[in-house]
Amino acid sequence: MDIDAGRSLAEPLVRLSGVRFSYGRHEVLHGIDLELPPGRITGLVGPSGHGKTTIVNLIVGALRATAGTVEVLGEVAPPNRVRPQIGYMPQSEALYADLTAAENLRFFGALYGLSRAAANERIPQALTAARLGDTGGKLVGEFSGGMKRRLSLAITMLHQPRLFVLDEPTVGLDPAHRVALWHHFRELADMGATFLITTHVMDEAAGCDTLAMVYEGRVIAQGSPAELMAHANVTELEGAFLAYESSSLKAAGGDNA
Repeated sequence: MDIDAGRSLAEPLVRLSGVRFSYGRHEVLHGIDLELPPGRITGLVGPSGHGKTTIVNLIVGALRATAGTVEVLGEVAPPNRVRPQIGYMPQSEALYADLTAAENLRFFGALYGLSRAAANERIPQALTAARLGDTGGKLVGEFSGGMKRRLSLAITMLHQPRLFVLDEPTVGLDPAHRVALWHHFRELADMGATFLITTHVMDEAAGCDTLAMVYEGRVIAQGSPAELMAHANVTELEGAFLAYESSSLKAAGGDNA
């Protein structure tokens, strides 16, 4: 159910068309159609285990679609040529505990192709944006789980990508840090960056421009938060999701009858 009538006419940075994906004989995505307009925050919302991370992995090239097409910044996935323009943050951190925060940033900056001068300029900016302050000289092994999560975000932002793909970026963060990071996401989007963010936290979902609700490997509804709630005749996103989930189950039951 696509009710995003106000979507930007600009060419999408990411387009999934009829995408299916299977692990062996078990199909986990069933014909996904999704577009990410430039300069907007798109949220993938749904319960854990229903396909959000699989969609993310297809976009960043960690998996390949069984059927359908995935286009990222004009390149059919896996997006090898445009990879430097993508900032990807997985659910699990990939950090070096025996290096400092700044050394981790410098290492990953080099992988992104940043010069030493550019990295030296951007590392303090990235630490500040991730609310890590003056912790650049601290060993990552001494960081709390929340600090490691924020450092992973700093690494993602370091090379100033056009496209951010963030899988549950605020898991384990306290409310103040979550709010501050979402404020920064909005600032970056206002400057032209494009975001795909997975979440199951509905107050975060409310801050997205567009939502794609995912259930059992299908996109069951798309639109702005306000449109989704209005169409479902509810005042909260939780209620909207439950309404679309119920409609999806009824449709599936009808198909199977």
